[in-house]
Amino acid sequence: MHNIILLLLCLLSLCTVGCDENTDMRLATEAGIDAVRAVALTDKAVQRMAVRSSAYADSKQRVAPATSKYARRLQRLVGDHYQTGELTFNYKVYLAQEVNAFAMADGTIRVYSGLMDMFTDDELRFVIGHEMGHVAMKHIHKKLRIAYASSAVRKAIAATDSTAGEIARSQLGGFVKVLLGAQFSQLEEKEADDYSLIFMREQGYAAQAAVTALKKLATLGNNHSFLSSHPAPGKRAERLQQQLEGKAVSIADQKKGLWEKTKGAVLMVVNLLLGLLRWLAGLL
Repeated sequence: MHNIILLLLCLLSLCTVGCDENTDMRLATEAGIDAVRAVALTDKAVQRMAVRSSAYADSKQRVAPATSKYARRLQRLVGDHYQTGELTFNYKVYLAQEVNAFAMADGTIRVYSGLMDMFTDDELRFVIGHEMGHVAMKHIHKKLRIAYASSAVRKAIAATDSTAGEIARSQLGGFVKVLLGAQFSQLEEKEADDYSLIFMREQGYAAQAAVTALKKLATLGNNHSFLSSHPAPGKRAERLQQQLEGKAVSIADQKKGLWEKTKGAVLMVVNLLLGLLRWLAGLL
């Protein structure tokens, strides 16, 4: 249903420009292609796009050389966490004062030196685990679809001979920026937090650092660029603290509990129906 709605919205944007004599048909066609891709992205297509997007992002930043104190520290922190099941991760540091980090669907994880300056080792491990979680749970796949849908809408606008079209044309090269700026849902953030908390515990790292890391992020303010795609750190910190104290459970455990309750209710209904059928058969 989500895919159908997404496609309809994209196609609607195209219909608004399709019959205008001033429409740029090449751009309109590209917009239509992007709209379809947004819905039909395969895992292989996501991987290819992620590799290209990662390379583009790296080309726009100053990547820390292996001899840098930041690169050496990151290497020490990630240890042998380069392979998890079928997932392969790669890590680099951007030498920039910005407090930021992001992941791509191909396992790319980038951490800014500004974030490293702000966090302790275990707090950084939590952030790294969080980004790993977004990859493992395919949250980036959804972000790619959002970025493609945004691209389709921009091209549909750019296809018209208007002021809005001129503005949109200037943004056609901003796919990666749209991708990195697409916000995760609150559920996705919680799932990534849970993934990282489990990661911290399994590896024997100080799990309490998950809470202190989020509290530090909360001091940046709601308008900070990192929080545009990683919202509500204060509430997330409270939630993880509840888990550490045994007063709350992870999203996965909540889903498991809900499934057990649902399964029990379904079995009860089935048994009642079977009993009713046997009673009716006895009457006949």
